[in-house]
Amino acid sequence: MAVMNEPVTTEKKIVEKPEVFSARSVRPNGRERDLKVEAKPAGPPKTVIREYFESAVVTVIMALFGMTFVVQAVKVPTASMENTITVGDHLLVNKFIFAPGPTFPLLPQREIRRGDIIVFKYPGNPFNQERDKDEDNIPFKVNYVKRVIGLPGDEVEVRGLKVYVNGSPLPEHIIAVDGRVAQGNQKAPLKIVAEEPRKPEDRYDVYYFEQNVAAERQGRKLSPSPDFNFAVNGKPARIPANSYFVMGDDRDNSLDSRAWGYVPRDLVIGRAMFVYWSYDETKPFNSPIDFFTNTRWSRTGTMVK
Repeated sequence: MAVMNEPVTTEKKIVEKPEVFSARSVRPNGRERDLKVEAKPAGPPKTVIREYFESAVVTVIMALFGMTFVVQAVKVPTASMENTITVGDHLLVNKFIFAPGPTFPLLPQREIRRGDIIVFKYPGNPFNQERDKDEDNIPFKVNYVKRVIGLPGDEVEVRGLKVYVNGSPLPEHIIAVDGRVAQGNQKAPLKIVAEEPRKPEDRYDVYYFEQNVAAERQGRKLSPSPDFNFAVNGKPARIPANSYFVMGDDRDNSLDSRAWGYVPRDLVIGRAMFVYWSYDETKPFNSPIDFFTNTRWSRTGTMVK
């Protein structure tokens, strides 16, 4: 009896192999050989939302790094540095230049120098604690901007319109301004009345009321403000270690180290660099157009020195 053989079917298992690229190379004997390189499978494509999210995260991180270690934007609300810095100026502050710790020759770092305009946290006034309760004068919170006059170890004394450091007068260019205008509207720039001839060694301008300049020229003794407690009335001030004596350029309208003392080094934020925007706060704001008309375009980009 014949046995019928049932047909047998065989299944071939198909195995997917990664794509292979061939390349030719030359052996030392001059013959060519094939090189097979397996291509790695590509990952899932990035979506538009993911790309925007990653870009936003990187931008935020860079901005936080810059604001923490490199630059900071501050607004000037008071007239103590007129006309060097006017009310309504918005400044960029270089925080890196005075960074604490060792300095490196290849980096733009250095120590604070006499004449630098610095931004710092207001240290408070032990002689007028009521004033320190004002919103614009909260110690260790509000930013002040002044010019460095005395360095650690210096002896500073103010005699009339002259400032003496270690017994020698500072080379300052004195300008007389209308005191009535300055007291009537402290947000307006000072109105210059007269100025002394500038000497080659004069590094910066300082402003005094014209009546005080006239009294100095006539040999009359000027009485310092009753708010002043340091470096006045024939009592020189010796600057402690790691501290600085600072004054405003608007000398008759500035509460500074003469009133509340010294600025500790750890309260210094950085050096004022330039004005990136300036707005005239003496003019009214009635419409969005006033934003452009009240902007002091001529001060944009002005270096602070």
